[in-house]
Amino acid sequence: MAGIGLFRIFDPKVRRHLISDEGEVVIDEVRQHWVVFIPPMLEVALATALLVALATDSIGGTQVLLAIVLILLMHAFWQFLTHHRDRFVVTNMRVMRIRGVFSQTVATTPIARVLDITLQKPIVGRIFGYGHFVFESAAQDQGFREIRWVSRPDDRDLTIQRVIQRTGLRASASVDVVQGDDDTDDDGTGPIGMDSAHEVSTTVAPTPAAQQSRPAASGTKSIFNSERGNWTDDDRD
Repeated sequence: MAGIGLFRIFDPKVRRHLISDEGEVVIDEVRQHWVVFIPPMLEVALATALLVALATDSIGGTQVLLAIVLILLMHAFWQFLTHHRDRFVVTNMRVMRIRGVFSQTVATTPIARVLDITLQKPIVGRIFGYGHFVFESAAQDQGFREIRWVSRPDDRDLTIQRVIQRTGLRASASVDVVQGDDDTDDDGTGPIGMDSAHEVSTTVAPTPAAQQSRPAASGTKSIFNSERGNWTDDDRD
């Protein structure tokens, strides 16, 4: 329990970086897979074995061994914190990567700028359930080029693709609202045959002519509902 409380103290506190007044919410917060903690755990085990040997046997060079134990423990703790604070966050507006122990680096890019995603799953990763994401976009210079050690990579890939798709659909619907496009033709700004201006909630009042020419709403719920709750995702950890 003490260890859990200690790691909470060093939590990167992702939600303080959200634009809450604009309705930004976390869709998925990706922590690194547990395999990254194996090397520091082995260092702790080695340090513990050395301490037991020093306590039970008379071994020469006690000060040297104590120094080695201290170095191992400090390095293991540093690795724990480094991996613990490395987070990749997907929101309904952007993607972020937060990392660093004492000095923190926060890299962000709009979700619409994420163009191509390559999911790499090595053989060991397929066994233990982790993979690596490679992003091909303008964000690669900001630390998004490669996100490694992602747990449940298939689910995370679907989540990102789903958010990108929803963002694109909302942007298309907004264009139709501004331009007054009723989407009776396939002009690339919205679904064919769907009245986007009627589906998206907006403060712009339709003209009387438009009200007479458009049929009454059928009461079915649209995927273009602009309520913020529509962005919540059930696949988060």
